[in-house]
Amino acid sequence: MKNAAYFQGTGRRKTSIARVRLVPGEGTVVVNGKPLDEYFGVDGAVERATAPLTVTNTNRKFNAMVKVEGGGVTGQVGAISHGIARALLQVDKDNTKVLRQAGLLTRDPRAKERKKPGLKRARKAPQFTKR
Repeated sequence: MKNAAYFQGTGRRKTSIARVRLVPGEGTVVVNGKPLDEYFGVDGAVERATAPLTVTNTNRKFNAMVKVEGGGVTGQVGAISHGIARALLQVDKDNTKVLRQAGLLTRDPRAKERKKPGLKRARKAPQFTKR
């Protein structure tokens, strides 16, 4: 582990961007000034956001301070998870294999498809009438 004041990582998912700072501590995660479970009221969101800490067995070693903006709940949860995983790489490069196998280092490229002209949504066409 390097002798730095903090370790940082940027995570992205859909239109959400999360800036994560890991500081040595007892394991609290604060998102935009609120505790993680208070910020996300959805079941399973806390587990998905802190998955990199669980996989690398660093749950009680770091406090995470997160600033997240844009997107909805699932996008923000994914961005936080991605950011924590990237910050853990700065802590120790040996975490790469474990995080990669869990699929936490790859940015999820899926995003909303744009609306096309003449259609109602990205692919939904107006109803066709023959006569």
